[in-house]
Amino acid sequence: MDTTRNVVLEAWMAEHGYSSNSLADAVNSALERLTGRLGGLDGSSVRAWKAGRVMWPKAATRKALEDVSGLPAVALGFVPRGRSSSTPVPPQQEDPDMKRRTLVGGIAAVAAAAAAAPGTAGPRRIGMSDVDRLNKRFAEIIASDHRHGGQLGIEQRAAALADEALNLQNAGSATQRVRSSLYASAAAFRSSAMWAAIDGRRYDVAKAHMREAQALAEMSGDQAIKFRIWSHTGTMYRHMGRPADAFAANDVARNLHITRRDPMFACLGHARHAATLGHTGDSAAVRRALGSARDALERADPDLTRPVWMAPVRNGAELETLALSAHLRLGNFEQAESHAHRSLSLLDPQMQRDRAINTARLAHAQLGQGDADAAAVTAMTVPIDAATRHARVTRMLQEFGAALRASAHGSITVQTWTVYTDAWRTAV
Repeated sequence: MDTTRNVVLEAWMAEHGYSSNSLADAVNSALERLTGRLGGLDGSSVRAWKAGRVMWPKAATRKALEDVSGLPAVALGFVPRGRSSSTPVPPQQEDPDMKRRTLVGGIAAVAAAAAAAPGTAGPRRIGMSDVDRLNKRFAEIIASDHRHGGQLGIEQRAAALADEALNLQNAGSATQRVRSSLYASAAAFRSSAMWAAIDGRRYDVAKAHMREAQALAEMSGDQAIKFRIWSHTGTMYRHMGRPADAFAANDVARNLHITRRDPMFACLGHARHAATLGHTGDSAAVRRALGSARDALERADPDLTRPVWMAPVRNGAELETLALSAHLRLGNFEQAESHAHRSLSLLDPQMQRDRAINTARLAHAQLGQGDADAAAVTAMTVPIDAATRHARVTRMLQEFGAALRASAHGSITVQTWTVYTDAWRTAV
């Protein structure tokens, strides 16, 4: 069977922000509306469409996809059975803007088109230069996360890039080292999609990203990305109020041999363990875990090359952030305030999401010490964009407002806070 890539579908997905998983979910929902039963598609089903392995889906699936896209299946690049895939596509599919978006928006689409083009000498050779290009895109995703965090657009871009990394596996020949690196890149992008969903409190979606990220990480054999995924999994369960599951996931991360090879990973593992221990009320255990984290950070070689997402750990900002979270959860408000000030002094300027979160936590710590006026002033320094558009920050400030009203009911401070938050409605 001819397995020419369906670059038209890939371009449509890129233009509309669909990853393979999210399109599968949308089609499954459309199938449920059509048939009364939820569809059984997953990301691999959509990847088969894009790779040309499935050129004409089943009738019900086609109808559901047409309902999702608003286009007939042939306009999405599918080829009816019995028709050659070389049959000319309708004129609207030859639109120059569509071609440009396909080329610019997808590394994998470009590679596949080149590999399949007539007259070429043979299959394209995929090399580390392709991996390097993906790594640059990964750095862009990390930078976007640091600035904005939790946004659906970041999740979708990261998921789409994970699919691109996987598509490169089928775009040409490659060494085992390159293939392992491509799986690691796909796992890294999928872990960023997972983190964006966690940060946006979209936990069901985060769990789907988690499962795919874990499988990809196993295929890559990359210890650093395995650590990131399991550590994020622990954070997800902590945010969901499931400390037992958080401990189990953190233990997987902390027992990876990379934590013995590089103490900086051990530092992050201990610090996240401490944040989860904060939910148990065990102050002594929190202190021990934070002490282990500090010891590991002191042993770590600051000059080793590490993944870009480890940068906040290197200068101690992440340790202070997690110590702040642990002590705030314990009700140790004075210690929490101290860690908040240290974290804010260490965070790089581009870490806007973490700065907003830790400022909101600082306000909680000040309110916990009975200083309502200072707490309200601190809370009002959180940028309005973060306060209204970042799910975690929004919830923290809502909880702060409720605590402020409970502790200083009827005061001018409460009135000022109410007027200030009412003004957000006109700012969004």
